[in-house]
Amino acid sequence: MYQSFEDLDVWKRSCQLSVQVYEMLRDCRDFALRDQMQRAAVSIPSNIAEGCERGGKDFIRFLSIARGSAAELRTQCYIAMKAKIITDSQMKSLTSELKEISRMLTGLANSIHRKLNPEHRQLNTEH
Repeated sequence: MYQSFEDLDVWKRSCQLSVQVYEMLRDCRDFALRDQMQRAAVSIPSNIAEGCERGGKDFIRFLSIARGSAAELRTQCYIAMKAKIITDSQMKSLTSELKEISRMLTGLANSIHRKLNPEHRQLNTEH
């Protein structure tokens, strides 16, 4: 159980990922892509924190937004690699962590949903 968002492993991991993105793109001259990637990276832990503070169904909604930001950043990683802004190794490392963060977000959302709706098993998170 958690007392605040700072206790959540998914928040901690997404904060670490945000710092990695900032460090990785520090010398990037493609300012538009760099800024978009940094915004998407920061959006993940920010939405986790905001949702946690709001609680209930809002928390689930903000976890979904965080998951969307993770998918956005994954897409940008593929583009950055193709544009030779990051290496293949960096892209694989980031996308692997982003996929794990997405799984964690889905698991947390399902857990909250079950607590709010004991009669329902899990959220429909399939697309």
